[in-house]
Amino acid sequence: MTVAAPAICRATDYAREVVAGAVAAGLLVRRACERHLADIADGPARGLRWDAAEAARAIGFVERFCRLGHEDESVPFVLEPWQAFVVGSLFGWKGPDGFRRFRLAYIEAGKGNGKSPLLAAVGLLMLLADGESQAEVYAAATKREQAAILFRDAASMVRASPDLARRVEFSGSVGKEWNIAYHKTGSFFRIVSSDKKQSGPRVHCGLIDEIHEHDSPRCVDMMRAGTKGRRQALIVEITNSGHDRESVCWKHHDYSASILQGRQRNDAWFAYVCHLDSCAKHREEGHLQPVEGCAECDDWRDEAVWTKANPNLGVSVTAKYLREQVAEAEGMPSRRNTVQRLNFCVWTQAVASWISPEVWARGNGPLDREALRGRRCFGGLDIASTTDIAAFVRLYPDFPVPGRMALLCRFWIPEAAARTREDADGIPYSVWEREGRIAVTPGDTIDIDEIERAVREAHDEGGLEGVGFDPWNAAQACTHLMAHGVAMQRFGQNLQSLNEPSKRLEADLKEGRVAHGDDPVLAWMAGNAAVYTDASGNIRPVKPDHASGKKIDGIVAAVMARGLAMVAPESQAIILPEVW
Repeated sequence: MTVAAPAICRATDYAREVVAGAVAAGLLVRRACERHLADIADGPARGLRWDAAEAARAIGFVERFCRLGHEDESVPFVLEPWQAFVVGSLFGWKGPDGFRRFRLAYIEAGKGNGKSPLLAAVGLLMLLADGESQAEVYAAATKREQAAILFRDAASMVRASPDLARRVEFSGSVGKEWNIAYHKTGSFFRIVSSDKKQSGPRVHCGLIDEIHEHDSPRCVDMMRAGTKGRRQALIVEITNSGHDRESVCWKHHDYSASILQGRQRNDAWFAYVCHLDSCAKHREEGHLQPVEGCAECDDWRDEAVWTKANPNLGVSVTAKYLREQVAEAEGMPSRRNTVQRLNFCVWTQAVASWISPEVWARGNGPLDREALRGRRCFGGLDIASTTDIAAFVRLYPDFPVPGRMALLCRFWIPEAAARTREDADGIPYSVWEREGRIAVTPGDTIDIDEIERAVREAHDEGGLEGVGFDPWNAAQACTHLMAHGVAMQRFGQNLQSLNEPSKRLEADLKEGRVAHGDDPVLAWMAGNAAVYTDASGNIRPVKPDHASGKKIDGIVAAVMARGLAMVAPESQAIILPEVW
């Protein structure tokens, strides 16, 4: 099928309107639009190309051929501006190889915002108008019954459109279809679920609806594994917000937020995440979503902000419906979390990060490592696990001028852990290794000798007045380093030891006194770090929700180094009493 492309670039127009403030949107949607516009300008240097005609062709296919409703009462599917942005972005962006840039799309919006019809239309486009021979398009879920819901939407859309219906052949009776075949290219659109044994799908397009309901990553893993032989395969996930922070949905939500906030770069990952906004103060403290009770944060009961979580407000979801949901939530506390989550994109049981991207960015800029050589400094050493990341961080006080400080980092990870984490969580260890940001040591465990050698070298350069360390798994290394003359100081990983240095480092970062040289590994760890606070207001850094893939070792090491610098005299090395 061919579709003429209109001249107007609706995806880019939407992005400009959002960035200009003409369209109300949450922070992450604004970041998605800023990313689009920035990549139009800067993307060619990375091999990216924006094809406005191809974006318009995809939008044109949906609006010309896809219809909503039943055969006897259907209307054209006219995309709303946000939907045109999504469709245009997915099909208009090209990568360095000339094929589609995006391989996975994560889209999160409130219930009733036309997500499922959008997903069905994308699947039909990739079946009928993507120029692919033997394209396999799947409506996928963990259970066949769940996958059938999306597929029925696509089947109804075809039956309501004479242009589409005459080009395809159905398998199954009306309302019970399970396959749509496009014989011209040998392609099909069908249901697949991970609860049944499958014969290894070769996925051109995988459509995963309501991923927040998936109790395991099996379905996503099955779809992504099936794309390996396709030149421009696409997985599209559309969902409401969820609550389980061990779920694949949360991991993809969190990774999407990380990309949109600039903490990580993945040019093959598209993200469009609707949500209400926290105020500037709470955003600086690491709260991306509103803090309940704060008068400055967006309030889910305030109609003025509803469109941020409901971009189809007034089209497929009405203000009347949302008012009814709010009234129920206020009258029945048991409904509150459900309404906040499904209708207003609030991830319930929220965990705030400790160091916001805005605060961390205050330490950006080049760091002159040669100028640090031999200067007075304090170290933090974290070897908490011999099978994962180890960190050695040096803090240089009064650099480059009194009142400021610099952080210099070394990281190590065993090769086995690096490869596993990169495959499972998308953490770019191989990139960091090539850039010299992290040392990948052979085998399954950290090479402790390498770490000891690095600390000895730092000591021999001069200026290293002491090293704070987590005593777990570090006894032998500590003994060896003390024999070399390094002043080692134990730090128990508890509130008593870490509260004051954590607060000092937090204040230093907020006031822009810390230079970290744009270290991407440390920036990733800063973004991962959450903070535990007791009833007395004491704090210490922790991993969020026990997420094993999110490491904070460098931040913990920096806190220990800050603790030594905090109490050290002006000009002489000391050995402090043990801190437990």
